[in-house]
Amino acid sequence: MTVLVRDLRPDVPADTEGFARVRRLALPYILFTPASVRHVLTRSHPDARFRSLVAEEDGEVIGTAQVALAHDSTEPGQAYVNVHVRPDRTGRGAGRLLVAAAEEYLGSLGATRLYSWVLDEPANVRFAERHGYRPGRPARFLRLDLAGGTLPPLPDTPPGVELRTAADFAADPRPLFELDAESVADEPGEVTLAYSDYEAWLEETWEHPLLDLELTVVAVTDGRPVAFSVAYTDGHSRYFTAMTGTSRAYRGRGLAKLAKLHSLYRARATGHIEAFTGNDAGNGPMIAINTWLGYEFCATEVRYARELD
Repeated sequence: MTVLVRDLRPDVPADTEGFARVRRLALPYILFTPASVRHVLTRSHPDARFRSLVAEEDGEVIGTAQVALAHDSTEPGQAYVNVHVRPDRTGRGAGRLLVAAAEEYLGSLGATRLYSWVLDEPANVRFAERHGYRPGRPARFLRLDLAGGTLPPLPDTPPGVELRTAADFAADPRPLFELDAESVADEPGEVTLAYSDYEAWLEETWEHPLLDLELTVVAVTDGRPVAFSVAYTDGHSRYFTAMTGTSRAYRGRGLAKLAKLHSLYRARATGHIEAFTGNDAGNGPMIAINTWLGYEFCATEVRYARELD
């Protein structure tokens, strides 16, 4: 059979369902749904020049790529290309064709350095290095059994701190945008981000279909959000922590840990049976929090990079 690469059609259910299925099979530690696939493609910032590509064989989506400029990076010329192929459909050339199409597109936009997340497994590593990518920072995926595991007991909330949910900020989410921007700017990694566009944040982040406002817990002091744990859910049983952060002036007080623990309790009470999260290998504070919460290691992902000629 011949493998063809083309753009994802966001309004075609077979495309979005096929894309989500490939991602779930290749990367089962992150949540993907047809709605989230459609959202990322149609709501990404115009300056990202975002594209979702699919590799199709005999009418079946067997591979995917998400391709974009890192428009919110503090350094120009950086871009992303993340390729995944169904584990039972490898060896057909889908990955090679997706990488070629992605690199040609990003090169035409002036990208000079490409970043790609690669699962630290022999076949994936060989594929990345064969295409000129070199390893950088590792990150770890972690899993928590909400159904059968035991969460630490809830501690007392410190005086002057109130725990709310993101739903309480529905009328005016700007304070959460400001906290998110401050937290993201301090995340470890090769690409330093700077959020400045509130309207774009509303489109991409606040209106994301996986965002669960009731399970996202926010620590508030003097009416201001100072720490939060952002929850994504698939609408059924799986939960993923998309972000946990604390305002610089309030770090070291255990507020992020408190918010995340309360979020996990809420998730378990609403029928979620497993929780996932990811940590950059250099993020010691979050690794310590997740170890205390009972998360267990399930996979390593490495950010590979390639310089474009």
